[in-house]
Amino acid sequence: MRKFMDDDFLLETATARALYERAGKMPIIDYHCHLDPKDIAEDRRFENIAQMWLGADHYKWRAMRACGIDEKLITGDGDDFDKFKAWAGAVPYLIGNPLFHWTYLELKRYFDIEDIVCEKNARLIWDKANERIASPEFSARGLIKKSKVELICTTDDPYDPLTHHEAIARDESFDTRVLPTFRTDNIINIQKPTFMSYMGKIGSVDAEIKDIDGLEESILRRMKLFEACGCRVSDVGLDIVPTATVDKAAADLALKKRLAGEGLTDGEIMSYQAYMLVFLGKEYAKRGWIMQMHISTMRNNNTYMLQRVGVDAGFDSINDGAVAMGLSRILDGMAKDGLLPKTVLYYLNPKDIYVLASMAGNFQAEGISSKIQLGSAWWFNDHKDGMELQLKILASLGVLPGFVGMLTDSRSFLSYARHEYFRRILCNVLGGWVENGEYPDDMDMLGRIAEDISYNNIKKYI
Repeated sequence: MRKFMDDDFLLETATARALYERAGKMPIIDYHCHLDPKDIAEDRRFENIAQMWLGADHYKWRAMRACGIDEKLITGDGDDFDKFKAWAGAVPYLIGNPLFHWTYLELKRYFDIEDIVCEKNARLIWDKANERIASPEFSARGLIKKSKVELICTTDDPYDPLTHHEAIARDESFDTRVLPTFRTDNIINIQKPTFMSYMGKIGSVDAEIKDIDGLEESILRRMKLFEACGCRVSDVGLDIVPTATVDKAAADLALKKRLAGEGLTDGEIMSYQAYMLVFLGKEYAKRGWIMQMHISTMRNNNTYMLQRVGVDAGFDSINDGAVAMGLSRILDGMAKDGLLPKTVLYYLNPKDIYVLASMAGNFQAEGISSKIQLGSAWWFNDHKDGMELQLKILASLGVLPGFVGMLTDSRSFLSYARHEYFRRILCNVLGGWVENGEYPDDMDMLGRIAEDISYNNIKKYI
């Protein structure tokens, strides 16, 4: 029997272990995360492990609720130690959940703590971790440096102020680049109750929006500001992929109706969304930006808890709408004008993995390795089984060595341990193919593949 989470954790073969010797040393480019640029600009110091671990982690919050823990100790006003103790008490029950392994990896890599996480040991771990947190290297920037992170792309609304990014860029004492990402959910989601207030925000920040031309002009002005801050990546989350044909007049009509306070049909909503997605994608292509599309979420399912604790608190899940026809029309709407940007397609519903992997192959481009990417196993898929599935389907239907690899998609400065988790799984998959006689024992080529997926590919891509 192997020791729990030893040096060969998740590495089942000699080939896997040899590959991880190379891949595990690579720096990190975190091209999609939800870190707050304010925390980085101000080099935030955390008071304790509860704030660092539980303050904004809806993954942990969901698990704690499933264990029956009182909301006061999750998102409520409970004492920080009591919250940590509740989490520690939940961890032994998370067998098979990636949170279990992530918890131990973070404690070991950042705090040199290898004690069993449980309610009995909560005070011991609390004291050890907090002693380390009090040291200067456990600030936000210190943790980034410790993790060997070269580049961070945060997630930013187009009408957010970029003052914190500007401050980081001016600070020559911090080597890691921190760039904004142009996240357009609030522009695209015309059907949401918050859309009208968002149009009001645009009016206060930039100019009053009266029609589609005015909205486009405003967006272009904001793109210039993001570009000045080094933006290289865009993003959008799509609950449903719109299937409407791309028609500016129909989009304009839908927007004017919505601005007039009228309701929209599903067809009108999709007409607006399809047109705006293609408009935005073409503009990204002109600037050399990457377009990320996160597909098939169902958000804020629990109305009572939404009203009680707010959004992004662990009440989102997987949607099951059709994606193929709409996605094909959107990508083709850009490609036929020669303005399809580099694109990363993320599936939330595993039923869509073959659709997205095969769709990517329709739009690959001469001279660019894997221009259209099947994104890493995202959210409800970023566990061992999900990561293995994504790697194997991409290898089956595309070109795995062109994959741009892992990202944190996290609000925690400790989540860079997920890159280790991914790299171990990647090396184990590659090693398994070799030792099963499915690939030659060519360690030069295999090592390059492991290093490229871990780091080199995204550095070239971005």
